[in-house]
Amino acid sequence: MSDVRHVLVLPDRDAAEEVAAELADRFGVTEEPQLVRDALAGEDDADDAQWLVVVEDPASRLDFTALDAFAAEYEGWLETP
Repeated sequence: MSDVRHVLVLPDRDAAEEVAAELADRFGVTEEPQLVRDALAGEDDADDAQWLVVVEDPASRLDFTALDAFAAEYEGWLETP
């Protein structure tokens, strides 16, 4: 089976950084998550950007529902694959 990648969508950089830092403690993620700024379509204003936290899950051991609930604590969500 191919590697699994989870993408958590957060409302701002601060939330994304907090989520990335918390992933190791909450879920035992060992690989550093990747933070990506995702400008909303047609928007140039930095305030209209979402931030993505990309988590590699090669063993497919992270629980989708738990990750989604975790992102929701920061007003975000987990993208469906």
